[in-house]
Parts: sequence; structure tokens; C-alpha cells
Amino acid sequence: MSTPHPPRRFVITGGPSSGKEAVFDELHERGLPASTGEIAREIYRKHRDRLGRHLQVSDRREYSREVLEGFVAEYCAHKAGDRFYNRGIPDGYGWDAFFGLGPYPELEEAARTYRYDTVFVLDALDDFTTADDTVWAREREIARVHQLIIQGYYDAGYRPIFVPVDSAPARVDFILAQISAPPATSHT
Repeated sequence: MSTPHPPRRFVITGGPSSGKEAVFDELHERGLPASTGEIAREIYRKHRDRLGRHLQVSDRREYSREVLEGFVAEYCAHKAGDRFYNRGIPDGYGWDAFFGLGPYPELEEAARTYRYDTVFVLDALDDFTTADDTVWAREREIARVHQLIIQGYYDAGYRPIFVPVDSAPARVDFILAQISAPPATSHT
């Protein structure tokens, strides 16, 4: 009987319109362990429903802290084997910067404490056609969020691997080719 190998954590991130949902659908289709849904989006919807409006800048810090708690909980729940995460803790740097907020101590501590093995950034797609309940007024805002998220990972000490635009299956193939096989486990 083999024992599971220690946890390996792989983040897949990118700005709006990067095709993350299709990539995660493909990961699930292949039976690979991956996040279901996006923590930040689910929390955003909860806040929007409670407030009866989109979040404003004054709401962002509370929202950011709640998203951080969700990321940390997801990280801590993973005890063994490989897992693909839909965004990671350092995404908070990018989103906070987009809304004019600086880093806060809990985010900085979490980014130091909870480390991912590899970060994959999906290059942005050419269009933004998926209906969503977040507001993106201009294409340049999408590009700015994307760049700020990337910068957040660099600031947290990561060297992301960029995944070129392609079909979801081809992107997953690219990601899997970058990941070495897990270490051999002992058989008892």
C-alpha cells in the first residue's frame, strides 16, 4: 500500500478574461484535484447580495480580509498529493492595488507563511465575452488587473510560469508538462 506524497500546491491565476474557468473545467474533466469555483467571486457575490450593490472602495478591505481567510482555509485543508488552486493568496496584492489599497499585515504574513510550489499565469484572451456579475468598464482595466496580479506574485517572491493563449486542453497539457512527477512513496 502506498502512502500519499506530501502536498504540492499549484496556483492558476490571471486577470479577468484569462480563461481560468475553462482550464479548471478541463482539470476536473481529467479527474485532477482542483478548486471548485473561485473563492473571491463567491465572497463577492455574498457581499453584493447583502449590500444590494457592487462593492465600493470602502467595502474592499473587509472583503479582502474575508477572501484571504478563504484562501488560507483552502490551503490548510490540503494535506497530501497535488492540488490546483483557482487563484492564491498573493492575488490579494494585485486586487488591493487595483482598488488603491496597500498591503496589510495579515496578507503579508499569509504570503510568507503559506507558500505554493508553482504559480501559473494564464495569458489574457483577446475578448471578454463571459457574462459575469463583476463590472469591467474598459479593456485597459482588465489588462491593469492582470499586470497587478502578476506583480503581486513577483513581490511575494514567486517566478510565475506564463501559459500562452490556446484551447483549455492545450493549456492544461502545457501546465502538466511543467510539473515533475511526485516523489516516489514508500510501499509498506
